[in-house]
Amino acid sequence: MPADEDFLLKEDEATRAPTEPRGFAPGQMVRCEECLRANPPVRTNCLYCAAALPMTEQSAALLKPTLRPLEKWERGFNSIFIPGRVENLNADNLEAVASLLRMTNEEARRIAEAKEPLPIARVATEAEAVLIERRLEELGLRVLTIADEVLALESSPPRRIRSLELTDDALVACPPGSSERLLASWDNITLLVKGRVVVRQVEVEERRGRREENEIVETRELSADDALLDIYASTQNGNWRIVAGNFDFSCLGEKKSLVSAQNFAVLLAQLRARANHAEYDESYARVRHALNTIWPLEQQTESRGWRRGGPGRYSTEMVTTSDNERQFTRYSRLRYYLRTQRTDADS
Repeated sequence: MPADEDFLLKEDEATRAPTEPRGFAPGQMVRCEECLRANPPVRTNCLYCAAALPMTEQSAALLKPTLRPLEKWERGFNSIFIPGRVENLNADNLEAVASLLRMTNEEARRIAEAKEPLPIARVATEAEAVLIERRLEELGLRVLTIADEVLALESSPPRRIRSLELTDDALVACPPGSSERLLASWDNITLLVKGRVVVRQVEVEERRGRREENEIVETRELSADDALLDIYASTQNGNWRIVAGNFDFSCLGEKKSLVSAQNFAVLLAQLRARANHAEYDESYARVRHALNTIWPLEQQTESRGWRRGGPGRYSTEMVTTSDNERQFTRYSRLRYYLRTQRTDADS
């Protein structure tokens, strides 16, 4: 490392304020009952074998959530911040929340100012979720823990709908590529959640040769977005999903136009008029940036292979695609779960 960079690194380390103690006394360490190794008292699970650590009165006061990023296949627990009294969201509390959950003050403020129930953490174990709930309650904030299994993204994914029939008594849905007809009476439709799916694709072409450095030949960025509508009925598991760009609006009859956005708006108005008992939720557009901290966009990168460009020269192309449909599904299921809990409490 060059001398100037080494100096800057040492200076940065010297001036950066430590966020945690540099070490713990031997008497403060917690021994794992599975592998018998000593662990820092701030952990809920063993650093070596991941087993749950025993709780002591001393360690309970020092515990902090691990907050490691979960793999795509992992099922976790979501800590949902429930907005309440404004006086509990002062600057000191927001800073304490940001420090506890390892986010920036701006990210914590964005979640608080949305004034909607939003995820504030997602962890791997229920013990960590309970710890977060307890720590935030000490700050005067209300948190609800919801497991991924409750949102049922994997066990009951959204059912795509190709077309609809609007009868006097019921809504009839037809999935694509199937003769099946799904039926829900207007009185049984409980929630309509509107959103948008945004897909962004970045293509990068690099030229490789005998030199060590690669040369970026071309970068292309493509994006597309489409309106979504989730329909929930008390008699159906999961939800029906309408994607405007892949939907047959023939059910509109003479009101059908050539513009998909106009057709979507007309269909939405008719559904709201007929489903008198259904709540309409369009909050996703307003809060989706606040969701990115805990429920980030899905992203994947793939290679499109090698291309020969001349003697000793070839190029590669990488494509990175990100979209928010899974994030919207989580939010849609959260809204339905909260509505169901509110309805059960009222009854």
